[in-house]
Amino acid sequence: MDESARTTAGKIATGTLTASEVLKACLERLRLHNSAINAVVTLDSQIKNIATLADERVASGGVLAPLHGVPVTIKDAFATTGLLTTSSHPPLRAYVPKQDATAVSRLRSAGALIVGKTNLPELASDSQCWSPLFGPTNNPWNLSFTSGGSSGGSAAAVAMGFSFMDLGSDIGGSIRIPASFSGLIGLK
Repeated sequence: MDESARTTAGKIATGTLTASEVLKACLERLRLHNSAINAVVTLDSQIKNIATLADERVASGGVLAPLHGVPVTIKDAFATTGLLTTSSHPPLRAYVPKQDATAVSRLRSAGALIVGKTNLPELASDSQCWSPLFGPTNNPWNLSFTSGGSSGGSAAAVAMGFSFMDLGSDIGGSIRIPASFSGLIGLK
C-alpha cells in the first residue's frame, strides 16, 4: 500500500483495482498486525458488503465520489452510525450512535469505506494512547514505544496500512504528534 488515497480511488474508478481487493489487502494487514499494534478497536461487520456495493456502482457506470471505495478509519471519538463509539470512556462502553458526526458523514458522501474505529486515550485527553477500555496502542515501528496521542490509533492504523486515511482530532498536537511518531504527515 504505497499509494495515496487519491491514486487508489483513481484505480478503483477505472477498474484497475476493485474496492473489494483494496479492502481485502487492508483487512489482511489488520489481521496480521493489529493484535500487536492495537490501533483498530472496532470493525464494521458489514464492510465487505459495502465494498461489494461500491464495486457494483463502478460496474454500472454510476457517478463516483472522490474517495469512492477507499478504506478509511475513524478515531473512536467521532459518532459513527451503527458502530461502537466510546471515546475510550467507560460510561460509553456500549454507545452506538444513530447519526454520524458531520465529518464522518462527509467522508461517507465522498465515497470512503469506513473500516472501523481507532484507539485513543480516554476522552482524547493525553499525549500517549492508552485506553481504559482497549489498552495501549503501540508504535508501529517499535512496539515498546508509544504511538503518541491522542490520535495514536489513527496514526498507527495508517502507518500499518490498515486504512489509507483516518479521521482524527487535534487541538494541541493530537494528530501531529502521533503522525510524527509513526513517520507520517498529519494535518490539523
